[in-house]
Amino acid sequence: MRDERLFPLFQPLDTLPGIGPKLKPVFERLVDGDTIWDLLLHLPERWLDRRIKPSFEAIVPGEVVTVQGEVQSYKAPYSERAPHRIQLFDGTGFLTLTFFRAEPRWLQGQFPIGKERIVSGLVTEYQGERQMSHPDHVLDPAKKERPPAVEPIYGLTAGLTNKRVHTAATAALEHIVDDLPEWLEESLLQERGWPGFKTALTGLHAPDTYDEESFSRCRARLAYDEALARETVFAFARLSRAQKSAPPLVTDNTQLNKVASTLPYKMTSAQIRAVKDISTDLALDHPMRRMLQGDVGAGKTLVAILSAVKAVGAGYQAAFMAPTEVLARQQYESVASLLGPLGYEVAALTGRNKGRAREAILMALADGSVQIAVGTQALFQEDVRFKKLGLVVVDEQHRFGVMDRMRLAGKAEAPHMLVMSATPIPRTLAQAVHGDLDISILDEKPAGRQPIETRAIADTRMEDIVDAVGRAIARDERVFWVCPRVDTDDDAGSAVQRAAMLQDWLKVPIGLVHGRLRGEEKDAALEAFRTGETKVLVATTVIEVGVDVPEATIMVIERAEGFGLAQLHQLRGRVGRGSKKSYCLLLYRPPLGELAKERLETLRRSEDGFEIAEADFRLRGPGDLLGVRQSGAVDYRILDLAQHADLISVARQDARYTIERDPGLTAERGKALSLLRELLSPLIRERE
Repeated sequence: MRDERLFPLFQPLDTLPGIGPKLKPVFERLVDGDTIWDLLLHLPERWLDRRIKPSFEAIVPGEVVTVQGEVQSYKAPYSERAPHRIQLFDGTGFLTLTFFRAEPRWLQGQFPIGKERIVSGLVTEYQGERQMSHPDHVLDPAKKERPPAVEPIYGLTAGLTNKRVHTAATAALEHIVDDLPEWLEESLLQERGWPGFKTALTGLHAPDTYDEESFSRCRARLAYDEALARETVFAFARLSRAQKSAPPLVTDNTQLNKVASTLPYKMTSAQIRAVKDISTDLALDHPMRRMLQGDVGAGKTLVAILSAVKAVGAGYQAAFMAPTEVLARQQYESVASLLGPLGYEVAALTGRNKGRAREAILMALADGSVQIAVGTQALFQEDVRFKKLGLVVVDEQHRFGVMDRMRLAGKAEAPHMLVMSATPIPRTLAQAVHGDLDISILDEKPAGRQPIETRAIADTRMEDIVDAVGRAIARDERVFWVCPRVDTDDDAGSAVQRAAMLQDWLKVPIGLVHGRLRGEEKDAALEAFRTGETKVLVATTVIEVGVDVPEATIMVIERAEGFGLAQLHQLRGRVGRGSKKSYCLLLYRPPLGELAKERLETLRRSEDGFEIAEADFRLRGPGDLLGVRQSGAVDYRILDLAQHADLISVARQDARYTIERDPGLTAERGKALSLLRELLSPLIRERE
């Protein structure tokens, strides 16, 4: 039951004055919700200083300013397209006001010659004079009219003005009751100089004065509230898991060492650390939930295979789940080729398995003769039964929903779970994204892996690029060619047109894969490329994760300047997987802007996915990082990861400490924290 002190905040938007049947759906679209609380969470994007400047001399073109001066003259337009011009003077200089298609009599009534007026708006410079076009405010100081000292500016949608949103938000503040308890520690409030909850919201939606430090403190306070609510949910998830029983998977390292001894290369220290982390978790009597995060080619699959060996050695089964048929078959080949010769029974179960073959696999899973299963969503269909499932490994976890993972985990009472991601996320964000998971990071690459030579090339050299592709094909190599769009009539660089062009020029089989194809069509195109039936695969970014074709040595990316750094890095990781020299060719349309130039230069200079992710975060922000949106980092409504990432670790310690002392949240602060959870937990996506 919701605390009754929060009832006013969860009333529908149309209980606010001025929001009727027509405006209600428009507001709901704007705030992505239907309550007064959703409106209050729609914070201003910035604030305008509307205080009156002391003189025209203090005006800086390019800024929004408020000034007072005497009306000197009015000039009618000399043509229909020219503006009306009104000149103000304040003793230090002139300011010209311009109005297009205005009613002359109305203008003359608003600006009588010789009268003082206050105007507020954006000042620009035109032909050496300062001017303000269509002021936001025109006021008469003789009537004691004054603009607001500060005006919050909101993101808008069609059908709403800034004034209407601000009026509604100000009215919404009245629905916050005054007797809400403080859920933050007093010492933290004092240390950070943060205001109370209601004061913080008021300081953003209805500030009395323009004070950037105050805006920052108010926003940080509310950002911490959101981080604390999220971390409290995560802390309870951990507590809940700690109270569940899971089979301790304890074995010695004999089998691990046996598998490792068959490898043609030496494991990295990062892989060894990750295996130790996982082994420690598996030995506990509650379910492991660990994220294995590693750059392209860092060796996540080997770590997962060794984890499965631990499970099988303890007498349990392991299941690997991949998001597509191609990736599942690819993963099966990796697992079977390494463990099959050592006597492990490995089976693949995907949508491709039909009839008697499928029945045989199902029986082998049910009687335990298959120790390791690799598959797609087919693994969690109702008729799939495991004899003794102990470990679930989920690859490319951001491409599965929570319910998908839970259904596979539901094949046993409480199996351990390892989720893997090839998406490097800045270390500052890793806990924001995966706060309910323990994390092992693979930040090294196995010795001997070929570096990929990355070049940025203007697309005016298309013939040279195609010639290079032709030479690679003659050497029995394969080529990825990525286009940003599927099909546009006026753009030869779209995937459909590019495939046709390459077919005409190269006279070899060309594959085509994009998001509009059905799943089985995509799988068939990827499989044809993997087996060498096609020599060039033209694709959109659907191939950015997981496709492993060692014979592919060239990755061409058209319009590379339009992609994010992390996405370019993922695409580049599709090559360089074999023994031959590999290249990534970033084709751009000149001229390049400074930001695009910096992005491409960063990629050309570095192959470190974590360094690239940090650069992407710095240049573009968290919303553009590959995989972050799918992973939930940008679920935050208040917290800005670029500004407030440091608050997350503070909130995590706060939440864990509080719940360890008061798991029932029955103490005074615990009860207050329950209110915060009721307010902000609905913003947090469902977790396992």
